[in-house]
Amino acid sequence: MMPFNQFKNMGDWRKQWDQFFGDEFWNGFEPYFENMQTQTNLYKKENELLCVMCLPGLVNPEQVQLFVRPQQLEVKGQINLNIQGYELIEEGIAQGEFQRTFELPFPVRDDKVDATYENGLLLIQLHRHIISDTKRQIYVRGGANKEKG
Repeated sequence: MMPFNQFKNMGDWRKQWDQFFGDEFWNGFEPYFENMQTQTNLYKKENELLCVMCLPGLVNPEQVQLFVRPQQLEVKGQINLNIQGYELIEEGIAQGEFQRTFELPFPVRDDKVDATYENGLLLIQLHRHIISDTKRQIYVRGGANKEKG
């Protein structure tokens, strides 16, 4: 007697689900799948933010790209554990390209960002952009107007 394989038709079910629910339904889960790929914590102090991202197996930290907008942080890169000679049978550590965008709780400076990679963790320290209310005098320079003659 052959053992019953309840997952034998799983591929067919998935196709039917895709047709029934459509892309709109699955796209709603994108943020959850994205978060599973790169585990991240975001911490804040009065004038600082600290983003801690788990990136195992990163060979060269220069493979990570960081982009800072006034109230947004974007991180792109690739995780490759590079295990040779084995067949993957269970994957709990996501691999491949990733891109994460974080909405920040306050505007940050783009000229003062510290990023370090150590022990599989990417630490990104951001500093609040504080708009100064001080008055600064601007000096007017003279033009290059010379009399012709």
